[in-house]
Amino acid sequence: MKEFNASDTLIIICIVIAYILFTTWLTYRLRSKTNSDFMAGSRAMPAVIVGVLLMSEYIGAKSTIGTAQAAFEDGFAASWSILGAAIGFPIFGLLLVKRIYNTGKITISAAIAEKYGNTTKNIISLIMIYSLFLVNVGNYVSGAAAVSTVLKVNLPMAAFITAIVSTFYFAFGGMKGMAWVTMLHSGMKYIGVMVILGIALHMTGGIAPMVHKMPSYYWTWDGNFGVSTIIAWLIGTIGSIFCTQFVIQAISSTKDAKSAKRSTWVAFFFCVPIALAIGMIGVAAKYLHPDIKSLYALPIFLQDMNPWLAGIVTTSLVASIFVSVSTVALAIASLIIKDFYVPYRNPTPQKEFQMTRWVSLLIGFAPLIFVLFVPEVLKLSFFTRAIRLSISVVAMIAFYLPFFKSARGANASLIGACVFTSIWYLLGDPFGINNMYIALATPAMIMLIDCLIPNKALHNEKAKRLIQKTGAQ
Repeated sequence: MKEFNASDTLIIICIVIAYILFTTWLTYRLRSKTNSDFMAGSRAMPAVIVGVLLMSEYIGAKSTIGTAQAAFEDGFAASWSILGAAIGFPIFGLLLVKRIYNTGKITISAAIAEKYGNTTKNIISLIMIYSLFLVNVGNYVSGAAAVSTVLKVNLPMAAFITAIVSTFYFAFGGMKGMAWVTMLHSGMKYIGVMVILGIALHMTGGIAPMVHKMPSYYWTWDGNFGVSTIIAWLIGTIGSIFCTQFVIQAISSTKDAKSAKRSTWVAFFFCVPIALAIGMIGVAAKYLHPDIKSLYALPIFLQDMNPWLAGIVTTSLVASIFVSVSTVALAIASLIIKDFYVPYRNPTPQKEFQMTRWVSLLIGFAPLIFVLFVPEVLKLSFFTRAIRLSISVVAMIAFYLPFFKSARGANASLIGACVFTSIWYLLGDPFGINNMYIALATPAMIMLIDCLIPNKALHNEKAKRLIQKTGAQ
C-alpha cells in the first residue's frame, strides 16, 4: 500500500474543495425560500427524485462504511444490511405509503396522532429525535473515517469539516434544494463505489482467489453473523423504513400517492447493486489488508489509486457523507419545528422559517460531541433502526387494528420499547438475543397487556360518543 505525497494530497484536496464549492453554490441557487419548500418541496417532486432520496437515506456514509466494515470482519453476508432496505421499500409502498400520504402529514408522529392524540405524537417525536440523533453520530464517524484517510487529519477534525459543509446544505437548501443536489451526490456516490469495486477486484485477481484462500464463512449467505442476526437486520431495516421521518417527508413531497408508490420501486432498483458491491469491497479489503482497522475497509483502497482518480472517489465518499448527514438532520429539524415549536408558539410563517434555520444549525453540530465514542458503526446503525421499528409496530397497529384504541397503551408501549431496547443494546444483547427482537416484541406485548387492564379514560370516551350518537338520533 502506497502513501500519497504532499503533491498528491493537494490534488485530492483541490478536487474535493472544487466539488464542495460547486454544490454549495448549487444549493444556494436552489435553496428553499418558504417553509413549505423546506419541509416538503411544495409537493412537486418527481418519483425518480424521491426514489433517489429514499435510497440515499439507507445507503449513506454510515451504511457504506459500516457495511464494508462488517464484511471485512464477518463476510459478504454483510450485504444483507442494505438488501433489507431494497426489500423493505416496495413493502412499505404496498402497505403504508397511500395511508400515510392521504393523511396530509409530513411527520409519522402527526399521522399516528390522528388515532392516539397529541401526547402520543410528542412521545413518538422525542423517540424519533433520539434515534435520528444517534444515526447522525454514526454518519459523522463514518464520514470522518473516509475524509481522514486521504486528507491526513484526525477523526475529530474530519468530523468538524463534515459538520460545517453538510449543515450548510440542509440548513439553507431544505427539501427543495437538497433533492436536486442529492441527485448529484448520489450519482457521485454510485460512481465512487463502483470504481472502488473495480480497483479491489483488479488487485485481488477476481473473486476466485479470495474464495480459495479465505475462510468459508466469508462466502456463505449468513457469514459469521448467524441466521438470527440476518433476520434481525431484515426486520429492523424494513420496520424502520415504515416510520423513518425523512422517508415520510420524502414521499410527502411527491404530487400524489401513486407517484409516492413508484418512488419506492426506484429506491429498490438503486439499492440492490450497491449493496452487493459494498459487501465485496469489505471482503476484498480483508484479503488484501488483513491487519488494518476494519473501519477503514472501504477508504483503504483510495491509497491504491492515482491521485486524480482518488480525488474523484474521495469526492464520491464526501458526497455520500453530506447526503447522509443532511437528510437525517432535516428530518430532526422537521420534527422539532412541526411537533413542538409550531403547536406551542403558533408563529407566523416567517418566524417559523427563521426558527427552522436556527434549529438546523444546532442539529448540525451537536453530534460532534459523541464522535469519539462510537467504535462499531453498523451495530449503532441497527440499534437506531430497532428504536424506529418499535414506532412502526405502533403505526401498523394504528392503521390496521382499529380496535386497539387506547392512547395509554400506545404511550406505554412506545416508552417501554425505547427504554428496554436501549438497555438491551447497552448490555450487549444478553443471551444472544438481538435488541431488534426486543424492539419488535415489546410494543405489541405492552399494548396487549393494556387491553386486559380496565381503562377509565377509554371507557369515558366510548360513553361520550354513545351519548352524542343517541342525541343525534
